[in-house]
Amino acid sequence: MSVAKVIELNAASKTSMEDAVKIGLKKCSETVQGIQGAWVNEIKVVTDGSGNVTEWRVNLKVTFLVQ
Repeated sequence: MSVAKVIELNAASKTSMEDAVKIGLKKCSETVQGIQGAWVNEIKVVTDGSGNVTEWRVNLKVTFLVQ
């Protein structure tokens, strides 16, 4: 029988939402083993005074197997 755990984390990128997800998962994998997937729970952008996106932020729920 397998047991999975879900943790929540935030990540950011100046490039794109996809890049923010990749950055978050890569950092998480440095300490968490057995990552099975992630759910993008929330997306937020930071803008400058002209309404241009300057940073993408994501909230991830990462699922991994408990060993």
